[in-house]
Amino acid sequence: MIWLILIFIIVPAIEIGIFIWTGSQLGVLPVVVLIVLTGIIGVAFVKQQGLEIWKKVQFSLYNSEPPGDHILDGVCILLGGILLLAPGFFTDIVGFLFVIPWTRKPFKRFMYNQMMKRMQKGTIVYRKW
Repeated sequence: MIWLILIFIIVPAIEIGIFIWTGSQLGVLPVVVLIVLTGIIGVAFVKQQGLEIWKKVQFSLYNSEPPGDHILDGVCILLGGILLLAPGFFTDIVGFLFVIPWTRKPFKRFMYNQMMKRMQKGTIVYRKW
């Protein structure tokens, strides 16, 4: 729980520092344009990646295969989309890392390992239909 509090303190502080620095280097208007531009590009990319993963999940289910890996992709894309909508350059960079397929893999591996640890401890219960 303490890490969540730290995130809500540290991330905005990083964003404010980056805003101040880029504002002094580029000016206010270019910074605002960059924020809006990264938001628009991010939303378009999230939509494209989300639809692609949705089709893969449907294909897996149609072939009676578990869509587990694709579900983790979807979670990463969702988290990336949330970060891309938040104004700021740091959150945009992390959001794009969650959305881009080849940079998404370490996040998926981390989530998978965390879920497996919690399943072994019994804090996450898995029931097969």
